[in-house]
Amino acid sequence: MQYTNLNKEMLENEFQAIKKEYDHIKARGLKLDMSRGKPSAEQVSLSDGMLTVLEGKDCVVNGIDYRNYGIVEGIPEARKLFCDLMGCENDEIIVCGNSSLNIMYDTIMRAIVLGVEEGSTPWCKLDKVKFICPVPGYDRHFRICEKLGIEMINVDMTPDGPDMDAVERLVSEDESIKGIWCIPKYSNPSGVTYSDETVRRFARLRPKAKDFRIFWDNSYCIHDLYDEGDTLLNLLDECKKAGNDDLAYIFASTSKVSYPGAGVAIVISSKKNIARAKDQIFTQTIGHDKINMLRHVKFFKDVDGVMAQMKKQADIMRPKFELVLSALEREFSENKILEWTNPKGGYFISVNLLDGCAKRAVQLCAEAGVKLTDAGATFPYGIDPRDRNIRIAPTYPTLDELRGATEVFCLCVKLATLEKLLSK
Repeated sequence: MQYTNLNKEMLENEFQAIKKEYDHIKARGLKLDMSRGKPSAEQVSLSDGMLTVLEGKDCVVNGIDYRNYGIVEGIPEARKLFCDLMGCENDEIIVCGNSSLNIMYDTIMRAIVLGVEEGSTPWCKLDKVKFICPVPGYDRHFRICEKLGIEMINVDMTPDGPDMDAVERLVSEDESIKGIWCIPKYSNPSGVTYSDETVRRFARLRPKAKDFRIFWDNSYCIHDLYDEGDTLLNLLDECKKAGNDDLAYIFASTSKVSYPGAGVAIVISSKKNIARAKDQIFTQTIGHDKINMLRHVKFFKDVDGVMAQMKKQADIMRPKFELVLSALEREFSENKILEWTNPKGGYFISVNLLDGCAKRAVQLCAEAGVKLTDAGATFPYGIDPRDRNIRIAPTYPTLDELRGATEVFCLCVKLATLEKLLSK
């Protein structure tokens, strides 16, 4: 049935039936977590061979002992592997520790304290600094801005990426706008991959602020669920073609390729940007974990080895996405109180309820023992103006747990919607 077409009496009858079913499930005392996009234990175990791939003698390469200090830009073998994977040159990349989020935070902090480029004003000396935030988006990006006092401006996501008409207008008019957050492939949470034209428009931006930068968080660049995944243009190449070599910082990591807690992260940019970043990073550290870099190189060997790992990851993840998507189709294809994305990769499914229902649905799920990402988390300051978006993260639970969690979620969407419709 389509809830929005029911009269008051029919809505009340449906509410009582769904409430009875919900109370029955609530009494089971479930404890299920779909709040974060974490790899499952089965996925993490795919990399356990990495723990024994090195011996002490392997750590001395071409006379250089990787157990010791040095090589702030990352070992040559790791730089080559990631250059091959990401399509950049050796002096356009720095290989760091396990967290790309840490590199993003540090990149912004250096801009705040030291300025983006030689001679530019440090952001801390400006009256106001703003970032454009495509929404729905990644809560961790927004948290960085919020904690560092950077004002956030919402721009809607479209099926091709951020609304580029709005982005182009904003950056051309307002000099206080210094950056934009982007997850260009399988965006968190929508699963959208930016179209070729969107990438080209980013590369051709002519911001009023000369120290404006694109923060291109390419977290899911190789996280396809199917053999025929989405494709994404190389932003660095497009920036060079547009004469905007220094416009973008590109970030990625192996956090969901090998170990989230012990991966390798990278930043890619123009030769000038990388040289400046390398000089500044040298003040922070004499070198990141080179043993871990070497461990990754020895384990994966080359790009083919990385992609073979990602196929194994996809084989574990794909049934979980399909389970959730088939449940949403079964429960809401006719009762159109929920819209959802159908991504070909990444870690999330984004759903939109009727306006004003998301927070209540998440609360009902929590009371029934299913933890979801907070409603509003996909918007700056945790405020979804329409209170309708929820991010579903299917990867961490087992299939049986996920089946139960999805059943609870569907019931809670219905219950929250019925409550809203009955309150009118």
